[in-house]
Amino acid sequence: MQRQNFSSGAKWEEIVGYSRLVRVGDMIWVSGTVAADDNGDIVGKNDAYQQTKFILQKIEKYLVKAGASLQDVVRTRMFVTDISKWEDIGKAHGECFKDIKPVTSMIEVKALIGEDYLVEIEIEAVMNS
Repeated sequence: MQRQNFSSGAKWEEIVGYSRLVRVGDMIWVSGTVAADDNGDIVGKNDAYQQTKFILQKIEKYLVKAGASLQDVVRTRMFVTDISKWEDIGKAHGECFKDIKPVTSMIEVKALIGEDYLVEIEIEAVMNS
């Protein structure tokens, strides 16, 4: 099966050696994604709900580039710096996935790559699932 790598153009991809999204056949993996816009600015500072919404929209954009959609998502992993914000994060996730219902995890972590990031999400998808 052919492997396709999709880049977001972030400088960190070359430094760390990763792709935003990798597609092999009908399988898709999206790297951990934070609420940084195309200029590297944080979206939704101090707002877990807004960060989660933005991240899921960003992920959707890359899924579409790979020929997939949110309907193909089978797993999400949410890394959060404050588990007490789970309702805000869960609300945003639910608005996006209420009819799709992928399996998911929400894991509290000590920190993310930048102190203002509250949420990081990675996904797995199977096209035409």
